[in-house]
Amino acid sequence: MKRRLKVEIFGDVQGVGFRYFAQSQARRLGLDGYVRNRYDGAVEVEAEGDAPSLERFLDALRTGPRVARVQDVRVSWLPFKGDLGPFGVRG
Repeated sequence: MKRRLKVEIFGDVQGVGFRYFAQSQARRLGLDGYVRNRYDGAVEVEAEGDAPSLERFLDALRTGPRVARVQDVRVSWLPFKGDLGPFGVRG
């Protein structure tokens, strides 16, 4: 079953390669979507794919790359829309 996942990641997550880490993980898992830095210092991710792959992706986001310090992760599960396209970095 396909689902959509929206994640907000807070902590020391900008300027540490988090977006490229997320992109690498998402592509490895065959997910569509995007990752972007927000003006408030958080990183935002939206991804679509099968539920087991999204769960593995979420586990990776909770840890992040080695130099990141993830303090909080807010997760929303949404209905699949199929409108995201290949996973990439935005802004």
